[in-house]
Amino acid sequence: MYGGSKNVRRNLLLFFIDGITFMPTMTLICITTVIPFFLEQLNATTFQIALAASTALVCTIVTQPLFGSIASRVKSMQKTFTKILFLQRFIFFGFVLYIPLFTGNHQLLIWVFLVFWCIFNLFVGSYTVFFVPLLLKLLPPDKRGTLRGSGLAIGSLLGVGAAALIPVIINRIAFPYNFVVIFSIGCVFLLANATVFFLMREHEDEEPRVPMNILEYIKGIPSSVKDDKPFRAMVLMCSFLVVGHALRVFYTVYAIRVFDATEYHIALLAGLAVVANAIGYVTFGFIIDKYGPWINSVVSACLLVLAGAVALTVNTLEFLFVAWVVSSFANSAYGSVMSILIGEVTPAGKLPLYAGVMNIVSLALSSVVLLLLAPVLESAGFSLLFIVVILCGIFSLVTNFLLLRKYLYKKSA
Repeated sequence: MYGGSKNVRRNLLLFFIDGITFMPTMTLICITTVIPFFLEQLNATTFQIALAASTALVCTIVTQPLFGSIASRVKSMQKTFTKILFLQRFIFFGFVLYIPLFTGNHQLLIWVFLVFWCIFNLFVGSYTVFFVPLLLKLLPPDKRGTLRGSGLAIGSLLGVGAAALIPVIINRIAFPYNFVVIFSIGCVFLLANATVFFLMREHEDEEPRVPMNILEYIKGIPSSVKDDKPFRAMVLMCSFLVVGHALRVFYTVYAIRVFDATEYHIALLAGLAVVANAIGYVTFGFIIDKYGPWINSVVSACLLVLAGAVALTVNTLEFLFVAWVVSSFANSAYGSVMSILIGEVTPAGKLPLYAGVMNIVSLALSSVVLLLLAPVLESAGFSLLFIVVILCGIFSLVTNFLLLRKYLYKKSA
């Protein structure tokens, strides 16, 4: 089972390294800190910044059926996923190296960046439909939380070092070469991360996947939500969390527009986020192995409410940092549990479909909220942002306790 003890140890180590190599990129190519700051340097509008965030969501949704279909039919998910990751990351790295060609026209650079950011995120549509089944297939239930959480924590600590480099690079290297360096380092980590999946060992499926072409995959989306009550409850609960976490991009904009945050403040935000993630992933990973994944989804929602409340009621940069840290803990709680919680309510043979559907619904809702909220914030102010964050956390809690918890309890009984 799980490919034998030798392969389990090997894959466990590689999932550990996956966290170490992936998390620094979340600091260096970060849609909530570095990218908004980069676009602000180009005099981007709030809508263009929101477009960057929503593009990441929309493009992921668009390609989900394609990658979900591929994942359901390929013989080796690990080998196919590796090829997808290398292609995605070499394309974006190539664009980063060509950024200096557009220095004479900031508006052109904004739109070219958005195009390649879109291409990058088209490949992100593969992440959940490949990663979740591989994680659940290759690692035993009692090994999925602590060690992988530790890898994510170490990667987050590396992200602290990356965050410390951000203001140094920005100040000592002329624009836009400073961001070329920052994004390039992130790309190197991403390529190392792709190598991790190349080295994994995959065994035959114990329960055969249900092969689906793209049309069958698309047709299966509404029926999976309509006919499966536990899964529907999870999608609804997670959607509110994803929307609340997606709004983190506006925390950075708020800091810049209202408190005149500099590159040092942005680096501090990035550093605080990765420290919180380091602590959070270890803590929440242990909780998963010890008590199961459900409790982390509750904690994530509660922390989301707390973050929004702090930012809403105390209008200072220092307390915005506090809200940001709390929000980062909420994000790590959700990030540690989402992949595993899907396995609690999903038939093993339909994991590519169900994992993709959850992403499609939650990300579609997030992208709509981001695009609708951006122009409203220009006139209504940022208090509305934090009210929406609070409501997302509350609605997630209500859905979790009234629906999802009931179905999970019945299953365990």
